[in-house]
Amino acid sequence: MIDLYFAPTPNGWKISIMLEECGLPYTVKWVNIGAGEQFEPDFLAISPNGRIPAIVDQEPLGGGEPHSIFETGAILVYLAEKTGQFLPFDPVGRSKVRQWLMWQIGGLGPMMGQHGHFRLYAPETIPYAVDRYARETKRLFGVLNRQLEWNSHVAGEEYSIADMACFPWIQTYRRQEIDLAEFVHVRRWYEELKQRPALRRGMDLGRDRINRNPQNHAEAAKILFGIEQSD
Repeated sequence: MIDLYFAPTPNGWKISIMLEECGLPYTVKWVNIGAGEQFEPDFLAISPNGRIPAIVDQEPLGGGEPHSIFETGAILVYLAEKTGQFLPFDPVGRSKVRQWLMWQIGGLGPMMGQHGHFRLYAPETIPYAVDRYARETKRLFGVLNRQLEWNSHVAGEEYSIADMACFPWIQTYRRQEIDLAEFVHVRRWYEELKQRPALRRGMDLGRDRINRNPQNHAEAAKILFGIEQSD
């Protein structure tokens, strides 16, 4: 059994998708990030960086005591190795998946996160910041579009943890005002992946708990963004 420490965010959905795709039994441990539960000592013992998601594997690889894992890339690789799914066994194929997984973790996710913050949540509009991160987000969409022009999936012909890492961020395109018509191969990939039942189940987790405007709530704005709201 896997304990999934979770909130409904693109990073959280990466792991719920993987668990659903692998068919692993899991229990959801909800973390209210708007209330600061990610900074409580019990959670920090599992996820030292104070970020969701994290997991605790009650039956870890190799046996022994329950094993906790934080950081989405590490979790995805661990679950792939535990189940033998969605990460190729051959060294070249495995390298390709890891390269694109690192690309998402180091580029696509952080840049879209900054773009979303300055466009949607910042207490004042800073045109330079909005423009900078919009341009970088579109550049990264272009990188992915070129990759998908010649490949069925992000890291090649097979569906992998690289796809699972990218999809939850790409699905924010409407809110981030990205026109998928400019990225036809990304759009093809996105529409195809949406048909996967396990992916849809993973993406549905916690939909009823989403706070789409945390900047309008004083406590959440302070905890998530460091925004002090005046009375």
